Amino acid sequence: MIRNLVLVGNLAVLLVAFGWSVAHKEQTLRDGRGVLLALAPVDPRSLIQGDYMRLDYALDRALEDTEGWPRDGTLVVRDLPGDGAVFVRRHDGEPLAPDEVLLRYRKREGRVRVGTDAYYFEEGQAETFAAAKFAELRVDASGESVLVNMMDEAKRPLGPGMK
Repeated sequence: MIRNLVLVGNLAVLLVAFGWSVAHKEQTLRDGRGVLLALAPVDPRSLIQGDYMRLDYALDRALEDTEGWPRDGTLVVRDLPGDGAVFVRRHDGEPLAPDEVLLRYRKREGRVRVGTDAYYFEEGQAETFAAAKFAELRVDASGESVLVNMMDEAKRPLGPGMK
C-alpha cells in the first residue's frame, strides 16, 4: 500500500514538473523577444534519429577567452538587423540597454554553447533546410530560449515553425 502511494506521489511530481516546463516554454513562445542567430555550416542527417540539422551558431564560435567563465550563465547580445545576434559581454547583473537581450549559455568541454544544438524536420526536407543561414529564437527575460524556426539568407522561414 505504501509503495503504491510513493509510486503515485512520484508520478504526480513528475507530471507537475513536466507540465510546468511545457507551460514555461509556451509562455516564452508567446511573450519572448525574437532573436536571430547566424548559423555555421553543419551536417543535416542522422540515420538513427531521422532528419535533423545539427546547429552550430556563429555566436558560439566568436566567443574567445571563456576559461574563467562559470559552467552555466548568461550572455548579453545585441541583435543586428543584417548579421543576427552578436556578443556584447557576459552578464553579471548589470542593467541592459534597450537593444540588448539576455541569452543563457552552457559551457561544456571548454566550449560555450547557446540555444539548442539540433533542429528536427520532416523526412525528405533536408534540401530545404540546407539553405538555413539563421535560427530564430524566442528568448524570455531570464535568457531562456526556444528555437522557433530556421531562416534563409533573406530571413524568410524555411518551414512551418512553431509560431
